[in-house]
Amino acid sequence: MFELESKNPDEIAIITKKSTIRFNIADAIIDAGLAVGKISGPGEFEIGEATIRGVLTESGRTIYDAEIGGVHVGIIGGIEEGLDDIVADILCTSSIRAIREIEPKLVIAMGNVDAMVSDLKLTARTEKKLKVKNLDSLPSTKEVVVLS
Repeated sequence: MFELESKNPDEIAIITKKSTIRFNIADAIIDAGLAVGKISGPGEFEIGEATIRGVLTESGRTIYDAEIGGVHVGIIGGIEEGLDDIVADILCTSSIRAIREIEPKLVIAMGNVDAMVSDLKLTARTEKKLKVKNLDSLPSTKEVVVLS
């Protein structure tokens, strides 16, 4: 089980029993309070219960795929390149194109929610934190969640 939260549009936090991992998409930085400091750029990392893969896009930006307990969380913000390298059950994005290409079960909105739900013909719900028990606990039809 893990939780997702966001306190600003460029940041998503994954909270597990052992760690809190903050992804800042604007700066391409992962902050998990590690002794080595913050992590930036592409590569593969294990932090607590999470396996994280940073993928370098054509423009030199980094997008992330975090796997926790069999659930893949794609953290891409508004980036619309390198999408073939991301498999996500939950996608943290502001890109309608990315949602259509990746087809996640759950979307964490990181931008203009009104345009997103209108274009995708979905509704959005607001949560302070999103608790994810496992892959089977995700919705059977696509949903948009706004974290506040």
